[in-house]
Amino acid sequence: MSASPLSSGRGDDLRGVAAGFFAFTAWGLLPVYWKQLQDVPPLEILCHRILWSLVFVGLALTVGRGWGHSRALLKEPRKMGLLVCSGLVLGANWLIYIAAVNTGHVLESSLGYFITPLVNVLFGALFFRERPRRLQLLALLLALAGVALQLMLLGRLPVVALSLALTFGTYGLLRKIIRIDGLTGLFAETLVLALPALAYLLFLQGRGTAAFGAGPAARDLLLVGTGVVTSIPLVAFAFGTGRLRLTTIGFLQYLSPTISFLLGFFLYHEPLEWARLVTFALIWVAIALYSAESLLLLRRPSPEGRGR
Repeated sequence: MSASPLSSGRGDDLRGVAAGFFAFTAWGLLPVYWKQLQDVPPLEILCHRILWSLVFVGLALTVGRGWGHSRALLKEPRKMGLLVCSGLVLGANWLIYIAAVNTGHVLESSLGYFITPLVNVLFGALFFRERPRRLQLLALLLALAGVALQLMLLGRLPVVALSLALTFGTYGLLRKIIRIDGLTGLFAETLVLALPALAYLLFLQGRGTAAFGAGPAARDLLLVGTGVVTSIPLVAFAFGTGRLRLTTIGFLQYLSPTISFLLGFFLYHEPLEWARLVTFALIWVAIALYSAESLLLLRRPSPEGRGR
């Protein structure tokens, strides 16, 4: 997902707030959708998500007359090569998330998306030589302390959370390098993955083990709907980012893992041992520091004569 460049002096548009709120809320509620497909293997769900997302994003580009950007991509082999990489990373992220939700790891998946903004700070320092400010550095250290504490107390790393954070952080890094709008990029990424996804689904059909068409019609509709639940929030996000300050987007992004956390704890009754709770607490403190730093930076007057 990519945000449009915004002026920090520009206010938020109410329609942008509504669109952003919808997008992040929809992403937070995704575990409810994946749970309805628990009897379908995660890899098969992923393949349907790829193919149906390709269809619906293609429709969105047609309605929005966005094919010009897609055609222009064909003349930029470097971007196409990077989009192949970002597509593979995105596919890995989707697969990990679906498998995590459907094997009872909603809480840990929410932890991964809480950590992601801090991974972005780390990647900025490593790949763009962006020097973390003091509060950002403290937030990173707290997040690392939370992960290390879970390793010491439970004897294992939060592998799902770290995998989600690293794959989505890598995806964001690649998208930052590519600099392309969300819909055009997603169409190219799903196009890259479409052929192996289709081949795998045809293989399952040939073996007679495919879920699609072999069960209730409601399940088939849910599999088709994977493209809808992927594309519509992205369209809303793309609409919202052009009308919101980056700081507002930064705060809205925590809606998604917060909703997932509440679902995992209250709806799916996943266990929350005190060691994991301490890990979450440290991550939440880190996020509070990260957000406070963003607010302080936003409110700081810019030097005279310097553009923003």
